[in-house]
Amino acid sequence: EMEDFVQSSGEHGIVVFSLGSMVRNITDEKANMVASALAQIPQKVLWRFDGKNPDTLGSNTRLYTWLPQNDLLGHPKTKAFIAHGGTNGIYEAIYHGIPIVGIPLFADQPDNINHMVAKGAAVRVDFNTLYKENAMRLSRIQHDQPMKPLDRAVFWIEYVMRNKGAKHLRVAAHDLTWFQYHSLDVIGFLLVCVAAVVFIITKCCLFCCHKTANMGKKKKK
Repeated sequence: EMEDFVQSSGEHGIVVFSLGSMVRNITDEKANMVASALAQIPQKVLWRFDGKNPDTLGSNTRLYTWLPQNDLLGHPKTKAFIAHGGTNGIYEAIYHGIPIVGIPLFADQPDNINHMVAKGAAVRVDFNTLYKENAMRLSRIQHDQPMKPLDRAVFWIEYVMRNKGAKHLRVAAHDLTWFQYHSLDVIGFLLVCVAAVVFIITKCCLFCCHKTANMGKKKKK
């Protein structure tokens, strides 16, 4: 049955997910978060998990209480290994040349994953990163306004209607001539300044050259 599931992955292949023998399950919140993320990838996922089935489990993910990890990592359809960073799993992934998505939990696992990241063979994801909390904090800041956006839009529409177009709020650019709008007057002034500077420098150089030539002629005489 497992082999049939692996073969059904087609060209996208499979992802092996195991947090080791010491971590059989995780909290429902984290399990749902992980399952939701896995459901969005095109690969089939074999997840070693011994707990309640997550509500967000996708059709591309199968749960197993045990996995033949080394055999799966050596399977030609395996594309990635999601692991906690245990020593055995690291060496098995290296042996079979499988990139790692590391989720270190404790002990030497963070160092193991960091070494693999430094070698360019892994990326690290931390369960403890409070993405949801940070997102909710930003959302609260965004919603902390004196009035709702719809009420603000209604106010300004009525304001413009009451003040017959609110011409006093129009951008001054609407009253500029076409050459002022494109800053042609400023560009023309700058060009005149540049031309004047070039003219003065040229005249000075010619004067110096002429003076030097005259001095040379006088010395020859």
